[in-house]
Amino acid sequence: MTEQTGDFLADTPAHWPVTVTETPFTGNKTSVRADEVVMPDGSAARRDYQVHPGSVAVLALDERDEAVVIEQYRHPVRHKLWEIPAGLLDVPGENPLHAAQRELYEEAHVKADEWHVLADVYTSPGGSDEAVRIFLATGLSDATGERFAATEEEADMRRARVPLADLVGAVLAGRVHNTCLVVGVLALQAARSGDGVQALRPANAPWPARPFGA
Repeated sequence: MTEQTGDFLADTPAHWPVTVTETPFTGNKTSVRADEVVMPDGSAARRDYQVHPGSVAVLALDERDEAVVIEQYRHPVRHKLWEIPAGLLDVPGENPLHAAQRELYEEAHVKADEWHVLADVYTSPGGSDEAVRIFLATGLSDATGERFAATEEEADMRRARVPLADLVGAVLAGRVHNTCLVVGVLALQAARSGDGVQALRPANAPWPARPFGA
C-alpha cells in the first residue's frame, strides 16, 4: 500500500452525466428529484433524493460551559429529540452566519458575541443534498425585544442548558441522536483536544456547498 499524507483527505466536486431528471413531488420547503445517472461502466441507474435549501445549527455555550439545547418532536422518527438551535436557509444565497444568529434568537432568545465554524456536513448524502453548517457561539447574553411566537412543533418545545461534558456522555451512550447536536458536540470536544477553539475557521469561512454573499 502506498503511503499518503493527510492532504488527500478532501471531498472533491464531481458530476456524473444525467440523461433524465424529474421532480415528482414539490413540498413547502423541499422537493424530491429523480435522476437517471450514467454510471462509470456506461449503465444507467435511477437516483431519487430530497432537494433541500440547506440548514444552519448553533452549539451555543455559556460561561459555565453549558450548552443551549431544545427538545422538539420530529414526526418522521416519532421521537422528541434533544437538539441544538437550527433552521433552514430560507433565502437562496443567504449568509449562514446571519441565519444562525436568527435561529439562536428565535429558538432560544439568546445572542452571542463570538462565532466560529465547527463543521460542515451533508446530513444524508445518499438520499438528500442537504448541507448543514454548524457554528460554535460563545459570549452569550439574553436577546432584547419580544420573544419569537412559536407554532406547530415549536409550540411544544422544551429548553434547557446542559453541561457540555454531560452532552458528550449522552452522545457516546446513545441517548441522543440528532445529527447537528452529535456532530457539534464531538467536533468541539475534538477541537479542544487539538489546536484549540481559536484555531477553528472564522464564522464567514467559505462554504462551497452553499455559496453566500456578505
